[in-house]
Amino acid sequence: MAIGYLILQARTAHDAVPLSGVRIKILDPLGNNVYELSTDENGETQKIPLETLSRDFSLNPYFTELPYISYNVRTLADGFHSLFVSDIPIYEGETAILPLTLIPMETNRRNALQTEISVGKPAVAMDKPRHQEGMPQGNYVLRQVVIPNPITVHLGSPSSSASNVRVSFPDYIKNVASSEIYPTWPEASLRANIYAIITFALNRVYTEWYRSRGYNFDITNNTAYDQYFVYGRPIYDSISRIVDEIFNEYVRRKGQNNPYFTSFCNGTTATCQGLSQWGTVSLAEQGMTPIGILRSYYPKDIEIAQTDIITGMLSSYPETPLKLGSRGLNVQTIQTYLNRIRKNYPAIPKITDETGVFGKSTQDAVKKFQSVFHLASDGIVGKSTWYKISSLYTAVTRLAELNGEGETLGIGTVPPDSLLRQGSRGQDVIILQYLLNVISEYYVGVPAPAQDGIFGSQTAQAVSAFQRIMRLNPDGIVGPLTWNALYEAYRGIEQNIPSFGPDQGTIEYIVQAGDTLWAIARKYGTTVDVLKSLNGLDSDLLRIGQKLKVPVSQSAPSYTEYTVQSGDTLWSLAKRYHTTVDAIKQLNNLSSDLLRIGQILKIPENR
Repeated sequence: MAIGYLILQARTAHDAVPLSGVRIKILDPLGNNVYELSTDENGETQKIPLETLSRDFSLNPYFTELPYISYNVRTLADGFHSLFVSDIPIYEGETAILPLTLIPMETNRRNALQTEISVGKPAVAMDKPRHQEGMPQGNYVLRQVVIPNPITVHLGSPSSSASNVRVSFPDYIKNVASSEIYPTWPEASLRANIYAIITFALNRVYTEWYRSRGYNFDITNNTAYDQYFVYGRPIYDSISRIVDEIFNEYVRRKGQNNPYFTSFCNGTTATCQGLSQWGTVSLAEQGMTPIGILRSYYPKDIEIAQTDIITGMLSSYPETPLKLGSRGLNVQTIQTYLNRIRKNYPAIPKITDETGVFGKSTQDAVKKFQSVFHLASDGIVGKSTWYKISSLYTAVTRLAELNGEGETLGIGTVPPDSLLRQGSRGQDVIILQYLLNVISEYYVGVPAPAQDGIFGSQTAQAVSAFQRIMRLNPDGIVGPLTWNALYEAYRGIEQNIPSFGPDQGTIEYIVQAGDTLWAIARKYGTTVDVLKSLNGLDSDLLRIGQKLKVPVSQSAPSYTEYTVQSGDTLWSLAKRYHTTVDAIKQLNNLSSDLLRIGQILKIPENR
């Protein structure tokens, strides 16, 4: 039996926050339990092998069955709604990376809801006709070719009431390629198809195909109009590696700047004027290059162009890879970004090199970052690594800004009693827009409106999207029910996201005899109000053994002092404080496991 592989990643807020300890079950097509796993501090599981069919079937256009075996994944995590992903295709020799985007539970909810995602077969295995329409040349709206980061995808036909999702452009392309074709195809075939997918999306953006018609999205996932996208599906390593390299490259005709309209279909059960997906396989097997394959279907004068205009990026790639021995401002930028990212991903080692000098510790940090995000771990900051570091830095600092802004606004526990609708203005509108901005980081279907204190159409769309998710009447009007739902979602994020703040995460603290909220707050540099809000407390009373979430800044102590009591062992303390026996022994310079009553131990904080 052939073998494929699966890795699962539980992360949220555009990868800014890894979720550790997520409990996962892998089920076979009959519902039998195959594996039970949990995520590590990077929010990831180990790579697991799974039985599947021979990859030869996926290279044969005449094979009428599906050339893989599908598996199902069920996830559970304290404080989050559960997730069930079904029909996950596993191909021989391919590693599938499945993102698990978990939604924090609202503060008033006792039982988790279950989100269900069905991946299903790729578009190349479907027999649905495609009627893609577009403009191959002329009549363009934008002056420059821009990578929309994020891109907004409508999950249905253009006129449907389906929701929109916003994803980074590279992740969108990876998803579409994984949803359209088989990842086992020859590399030249994969590249030709990915170029067509990138260019098709950029043509939609460049021509403002949908936005010029009054829609609030860039592209749909309906194959009759656009290209296939399945939110929450796995991405395959063979596809991911190529997209990281070429996501800002596209097809154009010589002498023109605009992206060509690269229509396509599978070429077997559906035919079209553009590229044949199955045809690219036979051409690649004949030794043709990606550009040669593309010229077999599109005009002979097409070429591959590149755009460096990427929205949502703080700084552009310097065009020259950074590596051991490099110096200058670009090195300093990467060092700054990585040292901030490591507060959310502590597995990345601290950079101790001189500022602006790419030394050994910078190289080690880059390698670990690349390993965590499945990039080539060569310690060199090329285009794909630069943009991934930049996007992660943008995501983590965005959360920091939102947390600081929430403190400035003084978001309380009681919602405003105002009734807001389109045309409203003032402080309550600013609070509304702030709440929607925070929620949009964790609820992918909620857009982030501008925070200008004016309730315009953009804010109304965000309110309606939130109301749909909360099963409220999506009228875009904010009354008591919507205010309460907004606050419950916001408090759920505060309580359940392990790193919501500029320089702080949370630890789990177990209340001991004599503890008070005031004493705990003083010890950890926080306030009683913050502790009560974070833990949903309505009084100052504590009970021995109670578990509290405590915010911990980077400058706070890296350990908790504990007085050994009768019956304590290193193993029981390590289990209670979510650390390891070796970590406690190392921090306290212990050479044995023996403890004595009254002994004071330093217990590492579980950050």
